This record gives sequence, C-alpha cells and structure tokens, in this order.
Amino acid sequence: MASSNVLSYLSEQKKTSNKELAAEWTQIEELYNDKLWNELTIKMITFVNHPAFQNEDSLVQLYHNFISSFETKINPYGLVEIVSVIVSYIGEKKEAVEFLEKLKEKVKICEEAVWFCRVLQGQIYLEHLQDLEATKKIIEDLKEVLEESGNVTPVHGKYFLLASNYYRRVGQHSDYYRCGLQFLGCSLDEYPKEEWPQQAFFLGLAALLGDGIYNIGELLAHPILESLNGTENEWIVELLKAFNFGDINKFEKMKPQWGSIPDLATQEIKLRQKISLLCLMEMTFKRPSDHRSIKFEEIATETKLPLKEVEILIMKALAQGLVKGAIDQVSGVVNMTWVQPRVLSKDQVAAMATTLDAWIGSIVSMENLIEAKAAEILTN
Repeated sequence: MASSNVLSYLSEQKKTSNKELAAEWTQIEELYNDKLWNELTIKMITFVNHPAFQNEDSLVQLYHNFISSFETKINPYGLVEIVSVIVSYIGEKKEAVEFLEKLKEKVKICEEAVWFCRVLQGQIYLEHLQDLEATKKIIEDLKEVLEESGNVTPVHGKYFLLASNYYRRVGQHSDYYRCGLQFLGCSLDEYPKEEWPQQAFFLGLAALLGDGIYNIGELLAHPILESLNGTENEWIVELLKAFNFGDINKFEKMKPQWGSIPDLATQEIKLRQKISLLCLMEMTFKRPSDHRSIKFEEIATETKLPLKEVEILIMKALAQGLVKGAIDQVSGVVNMTWVQPRVLSKDQVAAMATTLDAWIGSIVSMENLIEAKAAEILTN
C-alpha cells in the first residue's frame, strides 16, 4: 500500500474519532512516520483491543488499510499477537483459519510466530468448527518441536492450554492433567483468576480419574487449589488429600459428595483400585527401609480388600512401577525395597524426617558398637 493511502486512512480515522481516540491515532501516525516499528508494534498490540474496534469490520479494515503496510517491517511474533485479536472477530471461522494460513507464510522467518499461528488455528478448530481431528493433528505436530525447542517460549503456555482443552473434550484425563499442570507452570500469572476455581476442579477430577496419575501431591502443592476455598467444590481438595495418603476410610466417608458427581460415581471401582494402590504406596513409604516386610493381612486391613485380592493388588503395583519388591507367598508377606518418588505433603515430609532420625540413630548405635568391639580386639 502506498504511504499516501496509509496517511489518508489515518487522517480519516482522526476526523471521525472522538477526542481521546483521535489522540491515539495521532500517536500512531507519528510512530509510523518516524518508522519506529518496535514502538508501533507495542502500541498496536494494545490498540486493537480498544473498545472502538471490537467488531469484525473495523479490525479487518485496520489490518488491510494500515497494518498490512508495515507488517514485513515489524517483529513477526508481535504481528501474530496483533492479528490474534483480529481473527477472533472474524465471523466466518474457516476464513479466519485461511487468514492465519497466509500469515504463516509472512512470518515463517520466526519459528515462534509460526507456532503461535498454528495454536490459534487449533483454537478455532476446537472451539468454533468442532473439528477434533484437525485440532489433534496440530497438537501432535507441535508437541515434538516445542519439546525440542530447548527453553520455554511464550507459545508453550498457549499450546498447553489448547492441548488441555482438547484432552478434556475427548475425555483423556491423564493427558489433560499433565497438560493442565504444564499450562499453569507456564502461564499462571496471565491466567484470569476468575477461571481458577473451574480449572482447579477439572484438574482435581482428572487427577482422580486419570490412568497412571499417582503423584497427586503435585496438584495439592499448587496454589490454584486455594481458589476452591469457600466454593461448592471445596470438598474435592479433601478428597485429593485422602487419595494422596491412601486414606480409604476418608474416601468412603466422603461418598455423599463425590458420589454426586456423575464422572466419579460411574467410576467407583476404578477409584477404589487407585486409592488401594496409593494406600499400599503410603504403607511402604512410612516404614523404615529395614522394616519393609509387610504381611498380606496388614495390607488387607488397611485397604479393606479381601485377603485373596491382596496379592493381585501387589502385582499391579509392581507392574506399574509404583513399588519394587518380592512376594513371599509361603509366608504371606511382600518385601518392599523401593517406592516411587512423589511430591510430599508437610505431614509426609515430617514422617520422612522421623524416618531419617531413626536411621541416623541406627548409624550412631552401630558406630558405638564398632568402637566398643574394636577396643576389645585391640586390648586383647
């Protein structure tokens, strides 16, 4: 676009705008004339969010009549940030996807800008076009390149939000849980606080229902759970704590609450299997390393399982790598040697400290014994 056409557009906008908006246009015109592209980019990122432009016609005209004249001169990632607002107002969503496809070619010198375009396309496919296959392809294509990027980029948080929303939509609880936590790790400060309670509740459900999710302490340690305080879903925090400690009594007492949630009520058998495994892990964790021979009867009592099902429970725990050890069927005991590391609560850390104190005490006793025996040998 010729510079004169751009200036004509800017002049027209100043004439038809109110005093406040006209001053904004004047500042933009000055930045454009002085070719201060970085400052202009920063200005436009906020300007496209002005209340006067929150409609498709105004934003598309802004792009074609002004932004397109300098889009090759500014930071590619900044350009995508500007365009992300514009495409969100394009009513025909297939056109929005095509718009981003053309933009990808314009910003291809910057990998992060291209990734951002693809994430935006994925959001449109998922939220507006209901095209789960197209969304899945974008998530899978981006997963490897983002993992190999070597550092966390501004796109990572956006990608994990897209992926977690997709996995929640298709009911893949474990993937949703992992991506949800990764999203919070990247973008918690930018995430609207009014959305924290819902996200915390969904993550809690995913932690309970997700296959292979046994490190529930990771979620319990996250500040997002505090957003549930005083809400109708506050109970899920206590349920998560019950699972983290393998507290089957508490789990059963809370059935009126979790039983009212269809997703949990229909998976009661699965939930009982998970908390039984966590109970076995906790039993192993609490014991000193030299006292980890656990009788089947003890496990049956703690897990509330029939004695004949205890060996199956132990075999499942061994197969999933939650514990290591050997089963002595004749004696009816399992000799545990290792338990999978987890994020620990304060109480669990305190228990570990007690275990360490006992271990140190054993070492000191052994040292004293060796010294005493050594003295006897030397004096004889």
